[in-house]
Amino acid sequence: MIVLILGTGFYLQLRLGFMPLRKIVYGFQMIGKSRTPGNAADGEISPFAALMTALSATVGTGNIAGVAAAISVGGPGALFWMWMTAMVGMATKYAEVVLAVKYREVDDHGEHVGGPMYAIKNGLGKSWRWLAVAFAIFGGLAGFGIGNMVQSNGIASAVHNAFGIETWITGLVLTLLTGAVVLGGIKRIGAVAEKLVPAMCIGYILCVSVILFVFADRIPDAFALIFHHAFNPVAASGGFLGAGVMLAMQKGVARGIFSNEAGLGTAGIAQAAGATRDPVFSGLIGMMGTFIDTIIVCTFTGLAIIVSGVWDSGQTGAVLSASAFEAAMPGIGKYLLAISLAVFAFTTILGWAFYSEKCWEFLFGTVTEKPFRLLWTLAVFPGAVLSLDFAWLVADTLNALMAIPNLIALLLLSPVIVTLTREYFARESAAAVARTGPAAVSASRN
Repeated sequence: MIVLILGTGFYLQLRLGFMPLRKIVYGFQMIGKSRTPGNAADGEISPFAALMTALSATVGTGNIAGVAAAISVGGPGALFWMWMTAMVGMATKYAEVVLAVKYREVDDHGEHVGGPMYAIKNGLGKSWRWLAVAFAIFGGLAGFGIGNMVQSNGIASAVHNAFGIETWITGLVLTLLTGAVVLGGIKRIGAVAEKLVPAMCIGYILCVSVILFVFADRIPDAFALIFHHAFNPVAASGGFLGAGVMLAMQKGVARGIFSNEAGLGTAGIAQAAGATRDPVFSGLIGMMGTFIDTIIVCTFTGLAIIVSGVWDSGQTGAVLSASAFEAAMPGIGKYLLAISLAVFAFTTILGWAFYSEKCWEFLFGTVTEKPFRLLWTLAVFPGAVLSLDFAWLVADTLNALMAIPNLIALLLLSPVIVTLTREYFARESAAAVARTGPAAVSASRN
């Protein structure tokens, strides 16, 4: 799956002339414009709220425990390969969103729905409908694992370890909070995500910035370690067993994919509900989710672990991240980390609720909405109190199975993606000429 996802992403980067990398600044500008899409745009929520909904699902335990796991096994060089995965993944995420918006439909309730299943159905034709059904089944089932029960289990464990609160109490509170948001549908999920996700990311980055400030003199050495061990083996030291370049690459790429979900097709489901007049506009906003998730949030976590000196302690996962927080903020660091992990995981429950709901709606129609939302809410409690080792395995497998139909659609529909992209930027160049003259054309193309 790693080879397939990276290969597809690199192919799309080539087809797009590396546009996603060249347009990073432009993408951030589009995020600023996405709060007010205009009266002519069609959709239930703003593109910004759609982006925050997608980020609510991707910025989660992978940004804290996943990064730590990659570094603890693959060494500091794993962070470099996470960056490379994000660079490639931006093209994948862009393409997923463009197709989701291009081929979206309006359901029985008058709401816009889209994603890989609709891109396959409407883009590839009726003979490919079986592939759309396969994606919807895998996505609908995967959500209950990776997007629901696994997340509530992580929250309950983190809260119990940090504050001593019983898992059943956390499970009950989570169930009530989830129901209060999810039962309101995408408009309520988007409204909550629009406020909670930016605050969550900024708050976490501020906490990590304290660690970087305390160990500021070690930051240059940290970057030196990252780049050196991305291409050179790292010897065993302390509790670290040592790692070769291939292990650093494998762990970095795998955790990068898990964190930003580029290749799974999920972001397109959220962005299809966003009010927009152009699929490319939505794609530019959607691809920035990968940049924010991996290049910004994961990098802060990785640097904190490395500069604090705990990366070779032999610890792994959230425990390793907690050690980094404690090293800079003794006595309170582990509590801040637990709170961050809980909020990250809770927003993942909200984002994946919408993803899975739309998968079931594709299969059986809008009649599934209320029963699904109720079942999703009720699944939170057992997730918090049960051991879920097997659920992790099933969820990872279903995630991989989700990617296959999506990647096939991306490759087969890549000419559509390229054509829409060229047409969009041709219109942008023409508009720039009309506004400010020929000098603006070169600026628009850069």
